[in-house]
Amino acid sequence: MEMRRPLVRDAERRSARVRTRLATTVVLALTAPALLPGPAEARPAPTAVTGQRTTATEHWTTQTLAPGVTVRTGVLRHPGAEHAWTVTVQAPADTRWSTNDPDAPVTWAEVATRAWAEDTARALTRAGLTPRVESVRWPDYADTPHGLMGFRVRVGRFATQQEAKATASAVTTAGFHPTVSWTGYDVQEPADQENVQVAVVDPKTFDGRVEATHDGNVAQRETTSAVARKLNSLVGVNGGFFVLSPGDGVPGTMSGIGAYEGELESMAVGSRSALLVEDGGHTIRIADLTSSVTARAGKAAYGVQGINRVPGTVRDCGRPGSTPSELPWQDVTCRLADDMVRFTDAFRTGLPTGPGAQVVLNASGRVVSVGARGGRVPDGGYVLQGIGRAADWLTAHAEPYGRIRLSEVIRTAEGRRVVLDAGDSLVSAAPTLVEDGRIDIDAAAEGVVDPEYTSFGYAWANVRQPRTLAGIDKRGRLILATVDGRLKNGSEGFTLHEAAVFMKSLGAVQAMNLDGGGSTAMAVNGTLVNHPSDAAGERAVGDTVQILPAVH
Repeated sequence: MEMRRPLVRDAERRSARVRTRLATTVVLALTAPALLPGPAEARPAPTAVTGQRTTATEHWTTQTLAPGVTVRTGVLRHPGAEHAWTVTVQAPADTRWSTNDPDAPVTWAEVATRAWAEDTARALTRAGLTPRVESVRWPDYADTPHGLMGFRVRVGRFATQQEAKATASAVTTAGFHPTVSWTGYDVQEPADQENVQVAVVDPKTFDGRVEATHDGNVAQRETTSAVARKLNSLVGVNGGFFVLSPGDGVPGTMSGIGAYEGELESMAVGSRSALLVEDGGHTIRIADLTSSVTARAGKAAYGVQGINRVPGTVRDCGRPGSTPSELPWQDVTCRLADDMVRFTDAFRTGLPTGPGAQVVLNASGRVVSVGARGGRVPDGGYVLQGIGRAADWLTAHAEPYGRIRLSEVIRTAEGRRVVLDAGDSLVSAAPTLVEDGRIDIDAAAEGVVDPEYTSFGYAWANVRQPRTLAGIDKRGRLILATVDGRLKNGSEGFTLHEAAVFMKSLGAVQAMNLDGGGSTAMAVNGTLVNHPSDAAGERAVGDTVQILPAVH
């Protein structure tokens, strides 16, 4: 039998055409809802889809909740898009933290080298399958390579997921590692449908307040809509990244900087995007923030590395001395051998136990007790726990009735200090999407992709997903947006770059990505208005951002 040569799509020849088609498709499809003249409107927008003329349609409904607070719900469709289920063959890959570990599990990558792709395609052809090799380009991030990322191998286009699974079994039998994919999640093709919700808050008109909140207990998870109902919120969206699994810390605690009612309740992991809400929402800005805390007993000082987290465990990395990375790495848990952590009285569960030392202090910083780790934080007081050298420092310097003073410093990437007052709050996630009116995605610096290991963050960042987004327009208005994904009600979601294009189309001059995926949620008047992607329904999250009416 003559072996069929697999088709390799030439990346250089197609790149200009693909970039032009994608830019046209995305920009025309994601027209700013603020431009819509009526409360409900459907309209066509010409665009190109896979070389053919088709029509992208938009339908928007508008609701005014209070003076200065508007919610718009939109459905963006590309009726000419033709997607299918397919089988993607994954390549074995390395990661930064497993390359020197012979016992580490194999990591699989969708995108690999041309040589791997061609060899794999030939082997699949010999097994009686019909593979195709597709080139994949880097998204337009500010701090990653541009142009060709690599190649992927796929087999078939199927009407149903079950048909694709049958072929995936054949690929496994041939000795490869397949996964079933929906081509509508590929940025190379326009999405069939995107269901979006956009809330706009004008602080010059709105007489209520905006706040980030963890609902009074940083060691719990609660759904966005439940918090919204409790607070009688006009609009609520999920906030920043948080711990899900006990193996990564205390579930519900934030894996990034967070502050509520002017109190710092978690520390930054590297320099990452944060939504800073000042004076109850009268001033709102987005900035990359870092934080430091220092404990002082007399002339002795020691750096506090965390607030309200398990000592030695740093979700998303990004702290000095953390391994395997002192830089932020999304969804990776790093370790610290020498670690001091502060617990505030917003940590309303049992304190972590284990080796080390613990000091309980009252509101004025006087030492109440020194001993083993455990118990609870006293009302109005706080606790310091230390392991390694931090435990030695506490043991040496914490004297009964003595005083340990704590100082906090929050800074922007430019070095400006941020001082929190009672009406201030902030949530943190990653990455920045729009800066100074330009799309400017610092995906590598904020640890959501890794240029040297393309498997890291690939699906998280470069594949369409549910997203929650925050932005500020040139008039100082807050924009909160969600997009459903993973085919909930047919919606496929955004890539990070598509999210940036969308926020810019809404007029955002600053924008950032909040937590997304199964966490994405928007509640209006306490009722969930989007369709979260988790099979179990709305996910309980860490903190949220709430738009609260004025109390008269």
